[in-house]
Amino acid sequence: MNTESKPERAQLVDIGVNFHSAQLAPLTDQLLMRARAANVAQILATGTSAASSRQALELARAHPGTVFATAGVHPHGAKSFDADAVRELAELWKCPEVVAVGECGLDYNRNFSTPEAQRMAFAQQLSMAIETRKPLFLHCRDAFADFHDMLAPVVADGARGVVHCFTGNRAEAEAFLALGLDIGITGWVTDLQRGQALRDAVPAIPLDRLHLETDAPYLFPKNAEKRRGHNEPANLPWVAAGVAKLLRRDVDNIIQACTSNSRRMFGLPGH
Repeated sequence: MNTESKPERAQLVDIGVNFHSAQLAPLTDQLLMRARAANVAQILATGTSAASSRQALELARAHPGTVFATAGVHPHGAKSFDADAVRELAELWKCPEVVAVGECGLDYNRNFSTPEAQRMAFAQQLSMAIETRKPLFLHCRDAFADFHDMLAPVVADGARGVVHCFTGNRAEAEAFLALGLDIGITGWVTDLQRGQALRDAVPAIPLDRLHLETDAPYLFPKNAEKRRGHNEPANLPWVAAGVAKLLRRDVDNIIQACTSNSRRMFGLPGH
């Protein structure tokens, strides 16, 4: 199959969409309609704070079987990870529609929260992943050493998860894989300039450890034929096409493998 054409047969799972973002919040019905037309069958609504995690759960309950939620506090908001947030998240993690702990991790790029606050919030969410037995939805930017060091003992204790929106290099990918973590790939893989480190890393990722995501409204795939003012789940086939072209594999083969991986990791119907 020509990987430049938009795949139309195999069902896709988008493991990361920020429905709560200002760009997407007013457009939910349109986004889901266009996603269905693009064969994006299931979507994880990303929770990045207690409030957005609650919104993700509400969206999942409004669209059962199609939308699922994650619940967590992004490192940018770690300074707000207080006792109230912990209590609210603990209640959310009990819900079957919430299929992952996160988005959580470390981001030393702009330090909207101090590294110390980030590590504290991350440590608590790591412990909750062990307690709830739910997979981690992980974020790492410019913090590889601390991130890896914090994850290693938790994974050894049985935690599992996906390093979402991976944009690192081959050595980092191999280190995460050696821990036992899976890796999520976005439209960054189609950026021939900024995404070269990721493009070099993708061939090192076994097909049974790979997931596809848009991280909408961000990271619009460069190979998409039509561009709106934001990225959205309907563009996920272009991410798949970019990965397939890079790996010189049939795009349906890539989609089927990644969909199987995501359904297995997050316990979605159809696996």
